[in-house]
Amino acid sequence: MSNAEHELELPDQGFKRTLKDLFAGAVGGVAQVLLGQPFDIVKVRLQTTSQYTGALDAATSIYKNEGAAAFYKGTLTPLIGIGACVSVQFGGFHYARRQFEAQNTEKHGNPNLSYGQYYAAGAFAGIANTLLSSPIEHIRIRLQTQPHGANRLYSGPIDCVRKLSAHQGVLAGVYRGTAVTFMREAQAYGVWFTTFEYLMNADSRRTNTPRELIPTWKVAAYGGLAGEMLWISSYPFDVVKSKMQSDGFGAAQKYASMRDCFAKTWRAEGARGFWKGIGPTLLRAMPVSAGTFATVEVTMRFIS
Repeated sequence: MSNAEHELELPDQGFKRTLKDLFAGAVGGVAQVLLGQPFDIVKVRLQTTSQYTGALDAATSIYKNEGAAAFYKGTLTPLIGIGACVSVQFGGFHYARRQFEAQNTEKHGNPNLSYGQYYAAGAFAGIANTLLSSPIEHIRIRLQTQPHGANRLYSGPIDCVRKLSAHQGVLAGVYRGTAVTFMREAQAYGVWFTTFEYLMNADSRRTNTPRELIPTWKVAAYGGLAGEMLWISSYPFDVVKSKMQSDGFGAAQKYASMRDCFAKTWRAEGARGFWKGIGPTLLRAMPVSAGTFATVEVTMRFIS
């Protein structure tokens, strides 16, 4: 059980508290995109093609052949969409957390969550987030991996949605890869929030400091470490998702399903195939996750 003192979030704080959680998450999401987009395009290129020898080669090649602006290719979709996604993540987590606190208070007279409950609250947030993150990330991956210049396939996010829908409809086209996205999001955000809460609670106990008075630099550090754990725990699911969401249509389609993608990746590349691009992903995770949690915490303190 977590015995750290923290701000008790009761259900009767209701709609107003939820709006604050959603707003703080949206601000954190914008920070996440601006910090992480250049790393993300390198990660996706490494996951979906074999033309680069590594992260440095991919970054150098992108800069040389497509220019500096290419590192923010497809940014409009995540800037709007990831802001909404992170909003849902934090809103969903704190909603589930309050339900657990109320349940624990009723049963045990103590609102503190177990770390299993923190994981469940994070997994709930990830699952709720999937309905947004799956199409948003699919569109971003299509824009990031399309040919450069005159051979580009999509003129922008709206054109991408229209063409994906024309191929296989909304569910099979725009929402391709959603099954593996559910698995990735539940595991990733279960671990993300649990790691952050553990580090914050441990610091509060060790220093005898109320949670809301923990310095922002520590919040950022703990958020960064949580980001590393998020990706280490869920990366193989992300590789399969990227492969499916960059796959062709019709005769050009390589993977019939999530299971087929796992099997073909294992046969062709072995275990290493599920970890391609992990280097730039972990390099990106520390500052992006640190910035997200720090921004959310500072925003919450300001609006509260």
